[in-house]
Amino acid sequence: MSETIFTKIIKKEIPADILFEDDRVLAFSDINPQAPIHFLVIPKKPIATTNDIGPEDEAVVGYMHRVAARIAQQKGVAEQGYRTVMNCNQDGGQTVYHIHLHVLAGKPLGWPPYQQKLKVE
Repeated sequence: MSETIFTKIIKKEIPADILFEDDRVLAFSDINPQAPIHFLVIPKKPIATTNDIGPEDEAVVGYMHRVAARIAQQKGVAEQGYRTVMNCNQDGGQTVYHIHLHVLAGKPLGWPPYQQKLKVE
């Protein structure tokens, strides 16, 4: 797998607003937030797409979700709710080929995005 912007962030060659880091994962604020709270959780092991997750990667992918939940709790949005998204390949919207879990919160995130609550009169 070729080097990506995320491997450069892991190596500290590119600055990032790091929210959490240990030997398995790194979490940092998204530079182009799509919600009031938007951060990414990435494995330090480079895995290109969801299709490339192997049996040996199952633990770290689960751990990414646990880290996301911990940060959401710290940011005070766990109870209200948040969205987690992992895009896969071009048609799935993936632009960086190193898996990453988007975590979005801080506003209602209904589906579809234009969904509105119906008023009963």
